[in-house]
Amino acid sequence: MTALTTTPDGFLLNGTPLRIISGALHYFRVHPDHWPDRLHKARLMGLNTVETYIPWNLHQPEPGTLVLDGLLDLPRFLRLAAAEGLHVLLRPGPYICAEWDGGGLPHWLTADPDIRLRSSDPRFTGAVDRYLDLLLPPLLPHMAASGGPVIAVQVENEYGAYGDDTAYLKHLEAALRTRGVEELLFTCDQADPEHLAKGSLPGVLATGTFGGRIDRSLERLREHQPQGPLMCAEFWIGWFDHWGGPHHGRDTEDAAADLDRLLSAGASVNIYMFHGGTNFGFTNGANHHHTYAPTVTSYDYDAPLTEHGDPGPKYHAFREVIARHAPVPDEPIPSPARKLPPTTVELTHRTPLLPLLSTTKATPAPEDPLSADALGHRAGYVLYRTTLPTEGLGLLHFAGGVGDRAQIFVDGAPVGVLERERHDETLAVRVPRPGAELHVLVENMGRVNYGPRIGTPKGLLGPVTYDGTPLHGWDCHPLPMEAPPTLPLDQTPASAPASTSASAEPAFHHGTFEVRTPADTFLALPGWTKGQAWINGFNLGRYWNRGPQRTLYVPAPVLRPGTNDLILLELQATTATRAHLTDTPDLGPAAH
Repeated sequence: MTALTTTPDGFLLNGTPLRIISGALHYFRVHPDHWPDRLHKARLMGLNTVETYIPWNLHQPEPGTLVLDGLLDLPRFLRLAAAEGLHVLLRPGPYICAEWDGGGLPHWLTADPDIRLRSSDPRFTGAVDRYLDLLLPPLLPHMAASGGPVIAVQVENEYGAYGDDTAYLKHLEAALRTRGVEELLFTCDQADPEHLAKGSLPGVLATGTFGGRIDRSLERLREHQPQGPLMCAEFWIGWFDHWGGPHHGRDTEDAAADLDRLLSAGASVNIYMFHGGTNFGFTNGANHHHTYAPTVTSYDYDAPLTEHGDPGPKYHAFREVIARHAPVPDEPIPSPARKLPPTTVELTHRTPLLPLLSTTKATPAPEDPLSADALGHRAGYVLYRTTLPTEGLGLLHFAGGVGDRAQIFVDGAPVGVLERERHDETLAVRVPRPGAELHVLVENMGRVNYGPRIGTPKGLLGPVTYDGTPLHGWDCHPLPMEAPPTLPLDQTPASAPASTSASAEPAFHHGTFEVRTPADTFLALPGWTKGQAWINGFNLGRYWNRGPQRTLYVPAPVLRPGTNDLILLELQATTATRAHLTDTPDLGPAAH
């Protein structure tokens, strides 16, 4: 049996002093074939531990289910960590933040407006309990008590920034203990007296989250908890990006100096992030303080190990700092991975999206349109269709706005875009004839992951009127798009000029390219506007010329020797018919 315990100023592992030097590595943001490589590089930097969240929303897409395969094969990740000789800090939430879709809370739960999230409301704790009933049994063999790598488990996540329901935290503690978790439990909160007071539990180790002001942050942690290990559970060494904002970074020397201050003070640390990875598919979250701000596809975080797994400047600097305080493997630092030679991909065929809807099942809404949440739709798009009663120039009004970005079409012609971040609700349109078709394509740009707006619905969020007349009789088409649809064989060549309405409507663009030996690469899309990209059916994530991100990471395991398929869902007009695979990522100009 392996046991992590605490002393008045540190940790003991099986009675031997242990300083935790950890790095955050989210298995669900890394292609599974790359897990061994990333874990190996964690150990070579000098880490003895890795930390990961567990995203409830992906592991349990529907009540009563549990997904533990592919990108979500957490038991395999834990076995690989153990094989590399690394301990693991496990953070199962239920709320994880993580700039992740909905903060990890399932859409089927947050869609109920009456549930008090992250509270002792029995509707919420009951759902958590039923999830843990399924999640924990396959994880218990990997706990330290069974000889596995997991030495500590977190209770909730920065709860002091959200609420003060101690009964809820006690319920979570008991839920873990009664289901067989014997390991050390800990909470983590920003190093603020009020947050620490509201987010901590008696008998549970309190840890802090901060990126600077090391001495003051540790003092506040010690003031709150007079005895026990000092630990920064999230040492922020970079940051994340929003569409339309700058690409964030942090000066390497500054971050390394603060890491040295932490370790010199005798504290344990979890570097957030050691390796950020990617928000593949529709998994990014969003902030919504005054304005809705969705997170980009890359979660590079300016981390020591880049999004594509190469050691960056912080890797070398942090390794030198760690070597002053703990043993570092006497092995060479890995070289950058081989990259695919630059390749041009011709997008030779184009299939408009709207005509494909005749092949998809619609949910009728006789009165007002249904939100994505009412349709049971977690992510992706919803396309709404109805008819307009009269011709002429008039105002379309969307009561409640849109969640999060709506493209409007009249008889197939694009007439405008509404965005939640601009608080858009009204659009002037010209209707060519009575009975003209109105299509509204609404994109979920990512569910809020922090603060009181978690659970904000998606899709059309209220009644729709045209010049004051309610529009009824909607067909609602959920379009999850985790994989692209099977495109019809009669695709048209991508040769129509972009000035035509046909080429300005959303369309799938398809092309192939040859690969001799698969290797990492980066998809660049100059001339394309906004959409989604798949290679060989793998959803790389969103692209948007709004930036800052300009390339999408393509992991080598996504590719295959021989012919490979690229499909883009381009939502706007484009003059482009080519895409490029390059050997250099471009996440935008750094804003230190």
